Amino acid sequence: MSYTREERLDIGKQIYNNELSKSDAAIKYSISEGTARDYMRLYRDVNGLPPKNRIQKDENTVRINTYSSEPDLSEYESMTKKELIKELVKSRISEARLKKGYEVKGDGADRTITIFDNWNMK
Repeated sequence: MSYTREERLDIGKQIYNNELSKSDAAIKYSISEGTARDYMRLYRDVNGLPPKNRIQKDENTVRINTYSSEPDLSEYESMTKKELIKELVKSRISEARLKKGYEVKGDGADRTITIFDNWNMK
């Protein structure tokens, strides 16, 4: 379904103001999460608003949005300095784990650990 510019801006406003998450908007409006993100960016750019942080604070806890795959260049460009540093640290930790012979994917209950037998990258 194709939405008018006003409808896209309204969807983007809801996402930007945390009334809807990108995944909820994708389900509600039958669009992809990438399209929902683009609508939010359109709303932000039209209204001259600052980029939305990926770090969201919920009562004394900090939650960092994770990616199912590596972020692409446009996502890196929209990150703040702190977010870029965190991504760099995560990649260095992952690299060190691979050198030791194992890999960790996911968080919490979804975490999987893969051990590589007889694999030494040194």
